[in-house]
Amino acid sequence: MSGGDDGSVAIDNLTRPDGSPLRVLVVDDEPNLAELLTSALRYEGWDISTALDGQTAVRLAREVDPDVVVLDVTLPDIDGLTVLQRMRAHSPDVPVLFLTARDSVEDRVAGLTAGGDDYVTKPFSLEEVVARLRALMRRAGASAARSDATVVVGDLVMDEDSHEVTRGGEEIHLTATEFELLRFLMRNPRRALSKAQILDRVWAYDFGGQANIVELYISYLRRKIDAGREPMIHTLRGVGYVLKPAATDTP
Repeated sequence: MSGGDDGSVAIDNLTRPDGSPLRVLVVDDEPNLAELLTSALRYEGWDISTALDGQTAVRLAREVDPDVVVLDVTLPDIDGLTVLQRMRAHSPDVPVLFLTARDSVEDRVAGLTAGGDDYVTKPFSLEEVVARLRALMRRAGASAARSDATVVVGDLVMDEDSHEVTRGGEEIHLTATEFELLRFLMRNPRRALSKAQILDRVWAYDFGGQANIVELYISYLRRKIDAGREPMIHTLRGVGYVLKPAATDTP
């Protein structure tokens, strides 16, 4: 993500806006696997920090301020879900890719429910990890500067450059994936969007046919966007979802 004079970010190069290498924190208690991941990610030109346990991971996250984290769910001291919670207390928006040896829906959903943005199941290919990280950084990266960087639907306002979202003037904090999902909905107001369309646009790869990941993230958005307010996100049974201004916002 190389920065231009206008402050835009070129995702393809995957550098920080100032041109320095992307910072990745790798957390895995298997030294051989951690080294393998580190070598593969350094080959991409990224700056890698490594932790073999949860406590070290939390400390490094504060010191390094990573752009993305690769986090094993199972660690010798504290589990990855707890590590993520402590990291997010300091860096609420850092994207996290979970590594798990357990290929069950419950484990995957637990990681995503805890705030993880994506996961891969061991054994995995290094190419897959790199591809997932690139996808996460595309979601989290700043948008290219343009005149229509602000999107407004009713009293919901999104600044695509600053990644700020407000409803009725109240700031709403979203993860990278939640932001990308909301952006897709707001860019298509009053339009029925199927789960397949959302999967293709937001996750940009086949999620094993698990459309329930869409339901999960829609529920996250509803808690943040609609909680205590007139709903804007609506389910169209058998069709998908639609976002439209609240009735009180409609002239």
